[in-house]
Amino acid sequence: MTDQFAVKATYRQVFAVAQFRAVFAGRLLGVMSDTLRAVALAVLVYDRTGSPLLTAVTMTINFLPQAAGGLFLAALADRLTPRTLISTGYALQCAVGLLLAFGHLPVAASLVLVAGVACLTPVTTGATARVLAEALTGDTYVLGRSLSYIVAVSAQMVGMAAGGTLVVWLGVERTMLVTAGAHLVAAAISRLFLSPARAPRPSAPATGGGSIVRRTLRGNAALVASPGVLKLIMVQCLPAAYLAAAGSLLIPYSAHRGFGPQQTGVLLAATSVGMLIGDVVIGRAFAPATRERLVLPLLLVMGTPSLTLALDLPYPAVAAAYVVTGTGSAYLLGLQRRFLEAVPAELQGQGFALLNTTTMSIQGVGPLLFGVCAEFVPVGVAIALTGVCSVATTLLLREAARPALVAAESA
Repeated sequence: MTDQFAVKATYRQVFAVAQFRAVFAGRLLGVMSDTLRAVALAVLVYDRTGSPLLTAVTMTINFLPQAAGGLFLAALADRLTPRTLISTGYALQCAVGLLLAFGHLPVAASLVLVAGVACLTPVTTGATARVLAEALTGDTYVLGRSLSYIVAVSAQMVGMAAGGTLVVWLGVERTMLVTAGAHLVAAAISRLFLSPARAPRPSAPATGGGSIVRRTLRGNAALVASPGVLKLIMVQCLPAAYLAAAGSLLIPYSAHRGFGPQQTGVLLAATSVGMLIGDVVIGRAFAPATRERLVLPLLLVMGTPSLTLALDLPYPAVAAAYVVTGTGSAYLLGLQRRFLEAVPAELQGQGFALLNTTTMSIQGVGPLLFGVCAEFVPVGVAIALTGVCSVATTLLLREAARPALVAAESA
């Protein structure tokens, strides 16, 4: 482990960095607004069409379009200043909220609009990662990435919890206005408090000149060819996809088991609660070298509890299984340094954009595949299969964590 990552940092040190505070505040508002908008739009789509399928598509419309942005536009993350990209991204989200509130658009046009702006998410995510990598050093970077993840999970929980209530209280159009206002505030924070001084990164030799699309394709190819990058992306993305798939089957599983709406709501929040507990405990209680040693054990913790869902466990045991599964996601803390050092510096923004694109795309596909599986086997068995796949993936990709363990032992 490099010396700057060997010294344990604190969350207070992370929040002492003004650039991080600006990113944190913008991300909190942005993710919460995205979630609120998804809930409000889903209510609107269901009211107009009565289609469960279109409603489900509405809730996941932010995922798969990101693949297009990551594959064809991600080079922008290293060509423009992060302040410009991030503030512009939030401003466009604000404009989408206003159009949905006042445009009285057809359902298809609303979905296309949301999908279109989602294509830019990998670019802004890559720009945000650049800010964190440049503003934070050593273990403060690892904890900063952890906090960025925590705020996203927390904001999604709050957005989901408040979305239904706000739609009932304010109506769909006014809820859309709330999301537009929050995105506008996030854009203002980014524009005012992020540094304008960061110049665009020079082109990597592997990407050369040409259009943004060509640079993106060449840059992605260079990233995949870089030693260790592809395995590190897979080990960060695939277990998360299995976790998302297990969560996506909770509503039919609860119906099959006869759990009530309140019990189902608790189960839906259980994984997120576990994520928060895992990240805070592992981030605060363990030294950087120990976090890297815990990568494999935490991956197994993430996959193993789902295996028990093949049995008709009592409700408290089911809730506990999902909480424990969520705590395992703290394994990502032990991979942050490895990924940062594996990505070529001149492709840093695009590297994080590719990571985000792959994560979102696989999380969109995972629930679909295991949902099809649940059509042919009991839902509990389908959930258990997500655990089987998670454990198998961990064993297949264990080499991705091994260099970190060796480095930690030699430090």
